[in-house]
Amino acid sequence: EREVLRQRHYRRVMGNRYLEQMRAGETLSPAQQLCMTVQLSIPAMLAQVSSIAMQYIDASMVGHLGANASGSIGLVSSTTWLFGGLCSAAAIGFTVQVAQSIGAGKDQQARSLVRQGLVATLGFSLLLLGIGVSLSSGLPAWLGGEPDICPDASRYFLVYSLTLPVTMSNYLTGGMIQCSGNMKLPSFLHVVMCLLDVVFNSLLIFPTRQAWGITLPGAGLGVMGAALGTSLAQLTVGLILLGYLLAGPQVLALRREEKLVFSPQQLKRAVKISLPVGCEQFIMCSAYVMATRIVSPLGTIAIAANSFAVTAESLCYMPGYGIGTAASTLIGQSVGAGRKDLTRRLAWLTTGLGVGIMTVSGALMYLFAPAMMALLTPDPSIRALGAAMLRIEAFAEPLYGASIVAAGAFRGAGDTFMPSCFNFLSMWCVRIPLSAFLAPRMGLQGVWLAMCIELCFRGLLYLGRMKGRGWMKEKL
Repeated sequence: EREVLRQRHYRRVMGNRYLEQMRAGETLSPAQQLCMTVQLSIPAMLAQVSSIAMQYIDASMVGHLGANASGSIGLVSSTTWLFGGLCSAAAIGFTVQVAQSIGAGKDQQARSLVRQGLVATLGFSLLLLGIGVSLSSGLPAWLGGEPDICPDASRYFLVYSLTLPVTMSNYLTGGMIQCSGNMKLPSFLHVVMCLLDVVFNSLLIFPTRQAWGITLPGAGLGVMGAALGTSLAQLTVGLILLGYLLAGPQVLALRREEKLVFSPQQLKRAVKISLPVGCEQFIMCSAYVMATRIVSPLGTIAIAANSFAVTAESLCYMPGYGIGTAASTLIGQSVGAGRKDLTRRLAWLTTGLGVGIMTVSGALMYLFAPAMMALLTPDPSIRALGAAMLRIEAFAEPLYGASIVAAGAFRGAGDTFMPSCFNFLSMWCVRIPLSAFLAPRMGLQGVWLAMCIELCFRGLLYLGRMKGRGWMKEKL
């Protein structure tokens, strides 16, 4: 009886009968395929946009403390991306297998992967925590930060490092719930996380103050308050996600009669999938660290403008990452169900949708670049420089969208090695050398021009890979 209730809840929450039809081997018309893609993409896009909204909130609140406070967060942002990317990579090794197991109708195997994933990734996140804490004191100076921003940058990164197990748990639990076809709950909780972030940041960043005739309490912790506020918001939502995954009325919830048993084959495949993604994240984020070192000599204003512009741009490409998440679920379940007839069509469909969405978002970013920067900082010099960078980057958004969604599709099929090679080639052979050449001659504009060229080159590489069939050879 309990299992029947679980299945009913699963179908109700997913609200997508087309996934069930796909797993059952039924034929889906092009309109049904598009409808299925959109139904999964919209909640995933909402989740990604709300995630970036948290960065907007942090950047906007800290921006009112001055350029030094903004620069301190911008200085270590590339390193936080690196650690977050490694957490995401570790989670992907298990979430892809969960999607393919559900597509194949192997629900018990999917639950076994949930248990193994929770234990394995906890150990990995604790290792990252130790590394982050040990690096926190000397990292800002190594990145080339000016002495007046290094202390705040160090404290911010220390708090971030201490909450890496929470970050890891959120990636894993949210990803597994999404791969089961339930995009709605993680998306809703991401919105809740944004609201909590506003509340916690307001209480922790600013001192007690008067507003609208009301006394608002505050701890006055500044940059460190932003790190603590975000961490508390993530912890609150993370506990809800973990509780739903382990005990909720859905197919991945743990059963008393099923014990934790480590499967060498499944763990080996998790490493096989995660390792290229982890290398990719290291390649990408180490390149971001190198880019930070290229930008740092340009001064605090350039560092802050670069950081704010990256945050502003992310609002435009996060819809692409949302569609990429949906693509991973669709491709993963179609591969698990043995639907080779759908796998290739769904990959092109999701990629085309991503290119279309990001073409529109790129055009909007070009038009509203000054307004986007105005939301983040009151400093006119940072606003003007950041807006100019966004208008350069707007031309890269369509092909950037192609690379983002295609990567999600390849990941769902278990193909992670070649995308890592593409990213290494584009970042270290195009962006970094070109940035190092142009920065002394054009300033920050040269760095962003190099970024625009590299993203277009990367998109073409991914489209060429999708045109072939090599990425479809991976099997569960």
